[in-house]
Amino acid sequence: MLCFTLLLLGMFDFAVAAPGAKPYTELRFAPLPQVKLPKYDRFVLQNGMVVYLMEDRELPLVSGSALVRTGDRFESADKVGLADFTGEVMRTGGTRKHTPDQLNQMLEQRAASVETSIGETSAGAGFESLSEDLETVFGLFAEVLREPVFAADKLELAKTQEKGSISRRNDDPDDIASREFGKLIYGKDSPYARTTEYATIDKISREDLSQFYQQYFYPNNMILGIIGDFDSKKMRELVQAKFGDWKANPNLPKLQLPAVKQAKTGGVYFVNQPQLTQSSILIGHLGGQFNSSDYPALDVLNNVLNGFGGRLFNEVRSRQGLAYSVSGYWSPRFDYPGVFIAGGQTRSDATVQFVKAMQTQIKRTQAEKVTPKELAFAKESTLNSFVFNFQDPKQTLSRLMRYEYYGYPADFLFRYQKAVAATTVDDVQRVAQKYLKPENMVTLVVGNQTAINPPLTQLAAQVTAIDVTIPGSPQPQAQN
Repeated sequence: MLCFTLLLLGMFDFAVAAPGAKPYTELRFAPLPQVKLPKYDRFVLQNGMVVYLMEDRELPLVSGSALVRTGDRFESADKVGLADFTGEVMRTGGTRKHTPDQLNQMLEQRAASVETSIGETSAGAGFESLSEDLETVFGLFAEVLREPVFAADKLELAKTQEKGSISRRNDDPDDIASREFGKLIYGKDSPYARTTEYATIDKISREDLSQFYQQYFYPNNMILGIIGDFDSKKMRELVQAKFGDWKANPNLPKLQLPAVKQAKTGGVYFVNQPQLTQSSILIGHLGGQFNSSDYPALDVLNNVLNGFGGRLFNEVRSRQGLAYSVSGYWSPRFDYPGVFIAGGQTRSDATVQFVKAMQTQIKRTQAEKVTPKELAFAKESTLNSFVFNFQDPKQTLSRLMRYEYYGYPADFLFRYQKAVAATTVDDVQRVAQKYLKPENMVTLVVGNQTAINPPLTQLAAQVTAIDVTIPGSPQPQAQN
């Protein structure tokens, strides 16, 4: 063991002292290659289903995904969890033709998968298959989408598992911070912040799942994308065979998105967790959407603040030594306002100092123009990360589908790339001044109240405590 340790130390010393080694700031890379979209076909079935096909013969595999216009933001407030259960039990509950066990066995025998889920703003379904098993697996995928039976025992299992998650939701301070910060920004009753509770789960029945499904799952409310080792003509015929006779709903209701406004404007909030030796901190306010004309400049601003060489890392973490981790992002959404969110983790006795340091750096981006060196570094980081949007054809197809789903142009990313390249020093300061609102920022701390010294009252005269007791949870029995 001693020899092995000495060997490692020797390797480390050699790496540090290697002649000709350059610091990362002096490294130069070749220009990025031009990104091009792979060839694809897009067509619409007579029933209104939009279909994308993209051939990729590199491996004998085929995968596909579907997006359905729905989401848990459309479930009723007294049945939070309904959409999630619908998405889960669609798959686990079997179909009219196959029981759950039969479905699982047929897929396992072929090393294939079919999955479904419903998230905040959409429902998703997907399959993966060997090329030789495509017809069978794609047929099962179509069954799950068209003929789910929502088996009652599978719903009860899902409810039991979710209740277990609720009972553990205060175990991780970062999870607490994220959940409660969302409530402060959007409001505790907002579809973008509310959480499942024992009471909402108990109200959900199998009939509720069936009704939720019947409200949204129609071919003219869906986008399907398939990529892999297939012939497009034959794949088109297979899609027609499995989905062509699915009846459209001519009376689909136009979805009304929930209204969004910032619930709490400013203020310091605290969740006391006496067992902690550090604080989890989030600071921020309501943000915007990807389709803002200023999004590219805001993304450059993100890279001015973040990462190795970013202001928050250099100042708050490296120079002042106040953070284990630190970040600050303008984080938009596709069709509703996202957030500007900053924060990190620090030791308890540095909590107040950390918050003040973050506030200083945020205000600094408004008061001081970034240097040409900072701008060049931030733009290079942004443009370098751009190529990762096209690492493989499957990822590209997913983006095309998502842009159509949310009503964005297919060349959205390329417009973004050009705008990033054209971003100036003045643009970065302008968007910082326009979109960052220090006076509206909510500050949330999850930590040990007795260990935070100086106290949070140095940040605000009034600090509001947040009770994270789980409603309806069993109370601990008194000890004799």
